[in-house]
Amino acid sequence: MEPLTGRTHVTPPPRLLPWSSPDGNPCYLVTDHNGSHLSRLADDLEAVQLATGADVLGHARKVLDDPASPHREVRFAGLRLAECLSDALRVAESRGMRLPGPDTEDA
Repeated sequence: MEPLTGRTHVTPPPRLLPWSSPDGNPCYLVTDHNGSHLSRLADDLEAVQLATGADVLGHARKVLDDPASPHREVRFAGLRLAECLSDALRVAESRGMRLPGPDTEDA
């Protein structure tokens, strides 16, 4: 048994990972070590997803700004934008879940 030090160990909430299970369900990581291999992998993938979203947005703007863009290109741009928005929303949700609440004391 650990000695009482006046501090209680609080396990952080599960982290929503930036990928889904094969059947489309969200995946979570429970750890109290943010530097774990899986945490770093998730951080790296989030960075890639956000960078990809920025690239897709730049390409989509060109297509959408051109009134002569073929329907097929506009549809493709829209589909890619929807994928990137889904990724960005998952990253935002995951990061929001990990923010300390207003009642949480700084360690």
